[in-house]
Amino acid sequence: MSAVPPTAISHYDVLVIGAGPAGTSAALRAAELGARVAVAESDRTGGTCVNTGCVPTRALAKAARLMREVRTADTYGIEAVIERFDWRTTAARVTESVDRVRAIKREAERFSDAGIDLILEGRARFVDPHTVELGSGRRISADNILVCVGGHSRRLPIPGAELATVPEHVLSLPALPERLAVIGGGNTGAQLVTIFSSFGSRVTLLDVAPRILMASDAAVSEAVSTAFREQGTRVETGISTVESLVRDADGSITLTWQAGGEAVSDSFDAVIMATGWPADVDDLGLENAGVATVRSAIPVDQYFRSEVSHIFAVGDANGRDMLVQAAQFEGEAAAENAVLGTNRRTPHHLLPAGGFTDPDYAGVGLTEEQARARDPLCVVATVPYASLDRAVIDDRERGFLMLISDRRRDLILGAHAVGENAIEVVQSVTTAIAAGVDVATLAHVRFAYPTYSAIIGLAARSLLAEAAPAAAPEAVAATLE
Repeated sequence: MSAVPPTAISHYDVLVIGAGPAGTSAALRAAELGARVAVAESDRTGGTCVNTGCVPTRALAKAARLMREVRTADTYGIEAVIERFDWRTTAARVTESVDRVRAIKREAERFSDAGIDLILEGRARFVDPHTVELGSGRRISADNILVCVGGHSRRLPIPGAELATVPEHVLSLPALPERLAVIGGGNTGAQLVTIFSSFGSRVTLLDVAPRILMASDAAVSEAVSTAFREQGTRVETGISTVESLVRDADGSITLTWQAGGEAVSDSFDAVIMATGWPADVDDLGLENAGVATVRSAIPVDQYFRSEVSHIFAVGDANGRDMLVQAAQFEGEAAAENAVLGTNRRTPHHLLPAGGFTDPDYAGVGLTEEQARARDPLCVVATVPYASLDRAVIDDRERGFLMLISDRRRDLILGAHAVGENAIEVVQSVTTAIAAGVDVATLAHVRFAYPTYSAIIGLAARSLLAEAAPAAAPEAVAATLE
């Protein structure tokens, strides 16, 4: 960490605000290019994903998976009984996992080795377009400033919203809730449904959207929603509004929402709001730098420059693709643009994403709806997991892999999966797409047996055998213009 006295104004070529995946990759790349770099972080490195997001969620998902495995062990002749579930022990193990992940990343050491000053002195706030003031009172100026502050959960602006828990604070729940409401059916909400349902909570999932997982292919959404309902989760989509939360005399929370023109109320031991992820930019003093925000994010051009050309916004801060896998590449591109004055972009059309639910789900590229809107003659093939030997062996036959190609089957336009190891399966397809592998080549790849990735070969061969849909001549002509 920097030893510059708080009273001094330090000047750098590049100042990175935030030490999450976007900030870390940006700082290291800028230093590699020869810039004098500082990273200003409020308290700890790693960012939201490591400290309170993806990593703890995945650790909880591991514990939930163990619960499900034990409950079904008798089908393999293994008699196992869950005598008790200790929520606090689970939470402590998750915290330990977070600490271990942070330790192996070695951000502080990597910064030091690269000659980067890491300054952990509270929240940074712009004083003017080239200067920020830290919580300690220290001021830092830079020729270029990269805002990599990440995001945070959003509470609905309704009475009693403070009674709800946001996803980052799930580990602070004092006990496992017997009755749990999850508001929001996106990636985070869906994963929390599986986690707490597996632990034994009775879960209600509420969403104003017409279906859960709106960013996923409709077939994925339907499959996961059906699985949730079969597992006992109450799924209520298309509700009008969430109206209020009220603390009851017995400590429970009464949640009221509007559905079908009527008010519905129910009592829960806890309510989790997974209702959005705005960029964490509200108190950055951006107005002092001449930078405006739109919908709680900093608008940028395709090179990550804000309206003030030497101020860049990367990762969650720009509100585009709020994923670690996007932030890392954005950080490197923005650093090159800041230091070298180049105009580098990132290929955001290839962002595999998914969730560790039961069953898992994932997707990359175009959904079927998007592909058909672009080309009515695109070809779609769906192979059920029940056709896969490994899924039968493991008793994981629920799910499918969908591959979408152009009409000539030269390009894979999208892949969407539900089922065991869905994220790993889709990642393999992503690699093929990035390498420009056509369907015929993918169909001839030899996959180890028996594996889940073998379903890719099955789907590719099915895609080759699939007949292209007929379309009106004018529709064909429109797609060829």
